[in-house]
Amino acid sequence: MEKSHAEFFLRKTSEIAKNVDFKSLEKLVDELVSLKKREGRLFLLGIGGSAANCSHAVNDFRKICNIEAYTPVDNVSELTARANDEGWDTIFSSWLKGSRINNKDAVFVFSVGGGSLEKNISTNIVKALKLCKEEGVKIFGIVGRDGGYTKEVGDVVVNVPVDDPKMITPHTEAFQGVLWHCLVSHPKLKEHVCKWESTEEISSN
Repeated sequence: MEKSHAEFFLRKTSEIAKNVDFKSLEKLVDELVSLKKREGRLFLLGIGGSAANCSHAVNDFRKICNIEAYTPVDNVSELTARANDEGWDTIFSSWLKGSRINNKDAVFVFSVGGGSLEKNISTNIVKALKLCKEEGVKIFGIVGRDGGYTKEVGDVVVNVPVDDPKMITPHTEAFQGVLWHCLVSHPKLKEHVCKWESTEEISSN
């Protein structure tokens, strides 16, 4: 039995890492390589903590991998204007329409539950993905629980295998960071060396 919450949390973190579907991650890498080759754009969607992860991930996909990436959550003025004028449910779908999303592009969802109309959770993600299906846009994701609507309709969706119902949100959002960093550091995608790694390469020569 763990002696502390920290010990419990980190042991569970180790177990989750061992149980992630590595093949799905590699398939996602191949899809992102294809996205680059067809010069498509990558749009990242997320709510709450996952929104913050989207913003960080956009930086990494752009700077490290040379993938043209965006997230609507980076523009709080537009996001809140759409929520106020058009409704919360359509903040992402209307933004994607305004970006003229097309079948060369892809959407990448970071979500704890993947969205559910039935439970009225992250319905803005659900409506955005419905638009993607209509436009023939590839759908990727890193999600927890059973994956929700994202897992149901996505092309490649990696599930974070959290087995403790009390830790679904913290572990899922934490592993979004772990897994997207796995993607951007993959030899098939990475084009630029990060600053600290570059200093190590210089010192070792």
